[in-house]
Amino acid sequence: MKRKVVMLALGAVVAAVGLQTGGPRLGHAATVPGTQSNFKLIGHEPLFNRGMNAAPAIYSHFMFIGSRSDGSHLHSGVQIVDISHPSNPRDVGEIPYPTTIPIGYTSRELRVWPQQKVLMVMYFGCSALIHACETSLADAGEQPFRQIDFFDLSGITTAAPVPALTTSYKPLTTPHEMFLWLDPKNAARAILYWTSPNNSAAQLVATDISGWKSGVFKEISVFSAVTDYSQADQQNYDVRLHSLSISPDGNRGYLAYLGGGVLVIDTSQVAAGVTSPKITLVTPVSGRAYWNYEGAHSSVPIPGKPYILTTEEIYGKGTPAMQALFGPAFGGCPWGWVRIVDMTDPTNLKVVSEFKIDENNLTTCPAAQDNYSSYTSHNPTVLKDIAFVTWHSGGLRAIELSDPTHPVQDGFFVPKPDALQPGHTPDPALEAGSNGTIAWSYPIIRNGLIYYVDIANGVYIVRYTGPHAREVNATSFLEGNSNVGGTAKPEQSLPASRSEPTPAPMIWPLLVAGCGAVLAAGAALSRRRPRRMLVTPA
Repeated sequence: MKRKVVMLALGAVVAAVGLQTGGPRLGHAATVPGTQSNFKLIGHEPLFNRGMNAAPAIYSHFMFIGSRSDGSHLHSGVQIVDISHPSNPRDVGEIPYPTTIPIGYTSRELRVWPQQKVLMVMYFGCSALIHACETSLADAGEQPFRQIDFFDLSGITTAAPVPALTTSYKPLTTPHEMFLWLDPKNAARAILYWTSPNNSAAQLVATDISGWKSGVFKEISVFSAVTDYSQADQQNYDVRLHSLSISPDGNRGYLAYLGGGVLVIDTSQVAAGVTSPKITLVTPVSGRAYWNYEGAHSSVPIPGKPYILTTEEIYGKGTPAMQALFGPAFGGCPWGWVRIVDMTDPTNLKVVSEFKIDENNLTTCPAAQDNYSSYTSHNPTVLKDIAFVTWHSGGLRAIELSDPTHPVQDGFFVPKPDALQPGHTPDPALEAGSNGTIAWSYPIIRNGLIYYVDIANGVYIVRYTGPHAREVNATSFLEGNSNVGGTAKPEQSLPASRSEPTPAPMIWPLLVAGCGAVLAAGAALSRRRPRRMLVTPA
């Protein structure tokens, strides 16, 4: 039986919370590849034009990039890029797809604990339908194999960049996304918070990974808010935990519960090292911030301000099979955008503003643009006065946050896509109808430069030159899915990338143009799975 989809009327939301809609300060213009404003391209590494690129992680002068697909494709392992010269990044090696892992699993999530010189690579099942995997284990729900590998980075060099596998952690249930929290009071302690959307009893697990060298992983706390939602909520909204972020001191967590909305949790017992710590809700479900069936994809607090920046991910309509499988997540135009949540009273969260790009203001789209493409917000990295958000075919966006109730655009970077090469694996759901660029990862700010991954085109390194550029240039390290660089300083005694000269602030000419023609393509795929299982587009 199909679940009823309930959409909040925008007018009711505006009346209830005084919603403010932000837009481009630089003028409204459709997204055009090969244009930018207040960004300068520093370097680009196409990663063999392999496609299906995923999460990055940085250690010293190396960048590691996972894959959204499995080992059935060329260059399907974790790529290793030398970023010692950001203007000339070079792919220098690959952690191969493990022979111990069957085909059908993705190395999509990566994190680095720099002080311990360790790389974490999460493997879990991926989909033939939307990830170009050879099998669809993910479509079947709980996967028989799931693993997080720990690689020792202490001995890697440019000549020998492939790290050695030290140990593996087998989570109690299938993981999806993770947040690495380093204890600012104990350099030898770290907690890996990870989500499991398809396990209603264990939506969030906190694992102490401090004993990784000895293969000791302690799952110290398990949390779920699913039973706090009414049966009507569970029927009408997609109530599953997609991702989270944790405050630098470790005392608060910020949950993106998809259609269940945004919630704040108390993680202070975990931070304090209490035996058998409990994670509890600060925000009751009745006080959550929510808006529609699909809801919050990512949830990151704005430093020093009582606000949370959230994203929502909506794909183009794709095939009938995709629409039947994912419902509103494949709703197409006008896709998803950024919302700002006021948490002045954390027991009663309110959406107070939103930011859209021009494509999000459209009520209808050409069929070619509405299918097999996406102009949706995805992953944010947030500073006090400015956020950088990957926006799929909308590229990388800079959003002004000096007044979170009135966010505006401070810049954008939409690269010209690379020419496709033999061996390229296209994203089955996002690429055929797209403009050729698919900005995906949490941006990483390092020594004033911004690094991000495009699914189709690889690694981009850019410099932001617009308002609040000094705030960016003063940032040695920041990423949206860990507190490395927050209270936990990275790489204090390690060699770093060579800094590129900082130019005088400038505003790039705004190029205003209409939408270019995009390709309409895509073969109908018919694999199905139970609706309650998450094969997330994320």
